[in-house]
Amino acid sequence: MLQDQAYIAQKITELRVEHRDLDAMIERLATIESMDELALKRMKKRKLRLKDMIAALESRLIPDLDA
Repeated sequence: MLQDQAYIAQKITELRVEHRDLDAMIERLATIESMDELALKRMKKRKLRLKDMIAALESRLIPDLDA
């Protein structure tokens, strides 16, 4: 159980770093006029998926009240 929580916490940290890096990249690329809009849209979708994955993992760290 404790190992699972440590793994989940580590995965959350990794996903947050990726999310933050992707956010910075999106901000930089959004200022470029010749930026591929499709690529930018894909990055934004990936960023949203990361946010959802982080939320799902965080909810697994919350102990069940019924236990």
